[in-house]
Amino acid sequence: MTSPSNRGASSASSEPRINDRIRVPEVRLVGPNGEQVGIVRIEDALRLAQEADLDLVEVAAQARPPVCKLMDYGKFKYESAQKARESRRNQQLTVIKEQKLRPKIDPHDYQTKKGHVARFLSHGNKVKVTIMFRGREQSRPELGYRLLQKLAEDVAELGFVESNPKQDGRNMIMVLAPHKNTKTRPAQQQNETDTDGDAGSAE
Repeated sequence: MTSPSNRGASSASSEPRINDRIRVPEVRLVGPNGEQVGIVRIEDALRLAQEADLDLVEVAAQARPPVCKLMDYGKFKYESAQKARESRRNQQLTVIKEQKLRPKIDPHDYQTKKGHVARFLSHGNKVKVTIMFRGREQSRPELGYRLLQKLAEDVAELGFVESNPKQDGRNMIMVLAPHKNTKTRPAQQQNETDTDGDAGSAE
C-alpha cells in the first residue's frame, strides 16, 4: 500500500492519478474485488480508501464520471512490473537472416551455404533464401525452384518453409522459419541484417 506521506505522489506523468490527486466532484467507484459500488462523492471514496487502508486509483479518466478503484497501488505497481519483466524474458526476438545462392551453384559451395542456413535456424532465426538469376538463367526458373526445394528438405529437421518460393524480378525468394522449440540467442548477439561474413554473398 502507498504510505500516507507518499499518497498522491507520482513518479511519472503517465501513471494514473491516485488519492488526493483525483480532483473531481464524484467518481464511479469499484471495490477491491471488482465489485461495483456506484457513483459516490470524491470525499466518500477517499474516506472508504482510508478506512480500508487502500489507495483510490483512477483507472478510466475519460469516463464521466471517472472510474476509480480501491487497491493497494504499491503492490499493484510491483506485480505489474514483475509481469512485464516476465513477458520480456519469455519473448523471443525473431531475426531474419539472408542467404543468397546462384541456380547453378557447385556442390561444395552449396554445402557451405546450407551450413549457414542450418546455423541460422538452429539459433532461432528466420532465413530469407534468395536465388539470383542472371542472363539466360532467367528463362530457367525451375532450376531455382528445385534448389530451394532441396535446401528446405536438407534442413527440415531445423526449420520449415514459411513462405513458398516466389519469383521477384530476377530473384526467387523463399523464407524458412525455425521450429518453435528452437531457442533464440540474446538480442544483443544478433544483427537483423547480419549474414555472418560471406554467408549472404552470391557465388
